[in-house]
Amino acid sequence: MHFGYTEEEKKLQQDIREFFAKESALLERAQQEVGNSGIGRQGWREHSWELVRKLGKRRWLAPTWPEEYGGINASYIQRFIIYEETAYHYGPGAFVGAGMAGPVIMRQGTEEQKKDFLPRIARGEIEFALGYTEPQAGSDLVALDIRAEDKGEFYLMNGQKVFNTRSHYAQYHWLGARTDSKVMPKHKGISLFIVDLSSPGITVSPLWGMGGLRTNEVFYDNVKVPKTCRVGEENRGWYYIAEALDYERSFAVGGTKRTFERLVTYVKEQGDTLAKDPDIRQRLAELRVQIEIADLLAVRVPWMLDRGTIPTYEAAMLKMFSTETRQRLANLATQCMGLYGQLLPDSKWAALIGDIVELHLEAVSATFVGGTSEIMRNIIALRGLGLPR
Repeated sequence: MHFGYTEEEKKLQQDIREFFAKESALLERAQQEVGNSGIGRQGWREHSWELVRKLGKRRWLAPTWPEEYGGINASYIQRFIIYEETAYHYGPGAFVGAGMAGPVIMRQGTEEQKKDFLPRIARGEIEFALGYTEPQAGSDLVALDIRAEDKGEFYLMNGQKVFNTRSHYAQYHWLGARTDSKVMPKHKGISLFIVDLSSPGITVSPLWGMGGLRTNEVFYDNVKVPKTCRVGEENRGWYYIAEALDYERSFAVGGTKRTFERLVTYVKEQGDTLAKDPDIRQRLAELRVQIEIADLLAVRVPWMLDRGTIPTYEAAMLKMFSTETRQRLANLATQCMGLYGQLLPDSKWAALIGDIVELHLEAVSATFVGGTSEIMRNIIALRGLGLPR
């Protein structure tokens, strides 16, 4: 059986490649800000925002949305092609607004919220930061404890969030907060909010990851959040968060494929020292097979969505396998390059301009951000295999 794109999909793929070729200078400057992960290093700054807005102008940020909200009524496969090519070119990616918050607003938000947020997301004018994790609530998100106290026309919020990566450059917080502390089970007391990060009482403090990625702690001290900023029904936020997490686990593997191609080129350039090493050849071949599997898993998720099927465990398979493959790639690349693979980009001796050491450090967090591999395996066992809890 041959898997391939339609002529229309091939045309879209070519259009995106031509766009990045035309914007190569801007893309290079944006890469210096975000690295090959699309969100790392400094985070989005001037050039990243400019590139995102240009993608928005072409309606490529939220292509599956209706035209009235800034989309082009595209299929999920077409959206995958756009995100895959963006990842392949190391462009800004993993959009929270277009990929997670926006789809939930579309389904659960008020008409005012849709008209306010969706067009701005699609134009690349605003971005969201996830506000889920707390010091005591990581994988066990039900344990979140930031309080949203009903004060009539607004909620008064107090508490702390942690590992909120985009909070230093996003405009809005996609926030899970507790609106009922007495109800059992506890997940029935959570509500979902859109919070302006410039609101009085919010403090964003940096946390630095080992790969140079900036994430953040966010503190709420008597922050007034209007009732109009709640998404959906009160105390139903857990279900909306679960819905958003399913959107998050749709991964593109273009960046992994691009880095693998660069590694193979590097091995060839070293001559017989590496290129004829049987262990290196064997491991590169195995990794190529794994990347092909990840690519097929990545295509399967939008294919299912286009047919009205919810990828209840297939998205977990993709998330787990693609992030673990990326980690295997980072490990192999570092071993191929030896000590040169550990040098930072500012060293003239750095192999592949220092991208591999960044990838090696960043790839660790990829296996637990958005759900650990262990949780993904549990989802596959429960939903996919029907095994008991």
